[in-house]
Amino acid sequence: MKRIFGFSLALAALAAVFIAATAPATDGLKIGDKAPDFKLKGVDGKTYSLAGIKDANGKAPKGYIVTFTCNTCPFAVLYEDRIIALNKKTSIMGYPVVAIQPNDPALKPGDDFAAMQQRAKEKNFTFPYLFDDGQKVFPQYGASRTPEFYVLDKDMVLRYTGAMDDNAEDPAAVKVNYIEMAIKYMENNQAPNPATTKAIGCSIKVKKS
Repeated sequence: MKRIFGFSLALAALAAVFIAATAPATDGLKIGDKAPDFKLKGVDGKTYSLAGIKDANGKAPKGYIVTFTCNTCPFAVLYEDRIIALNKKTSIMGYPVVAIQPNDPALKPGDDFAAMQQRAKEKNFTFPYLFDDGQKVFPQYGASRTPEFYVLDKDMVLRYTGAMDDNAEDPAAVKVNYIEMAIKYMENNQAPNPATTKAIGCSIKVKKS
């Protein structure tokens, strides 16, 4: 009986992940749309906007990698080191990472601002980690999961959106990094292909009105 009960729980957990991973995206940006800028508070207490962000060389960026992520989603946690490594590689190319935490802390206390500050310190984040206070930014982008990625060009036009790579669970098994591929296309003045993939992650926790 215990084994059956445990198996049922495992199936339920798997179903929950599948639903979160395959839920339809909300209305938001389409490829070719200009992304809205924002002013959000970072874990360092400073206010950030895309227009005010400089890349690692202190020059105006060639583009931006905006990711909606959090502390509590298992998929987001699996991607933390990958996001750090991505920023190290792409920021010096002119494509800095900007991370935004979209969850409502009332529903996910582990995603409140203090917890964000602690996690950024523990992991030594080298990119801005911003709080979408009031949950105003992620709906404009159309994000529905954590993590979910948006690659913008220097004019903040959306060129790629979706997953970072082709294996959410095992970084050692990744064969294709979609973001790095998109940047290569952009560096050659070409449209990224694919331009969209399905983001795999937990559903964003939205405050009920």
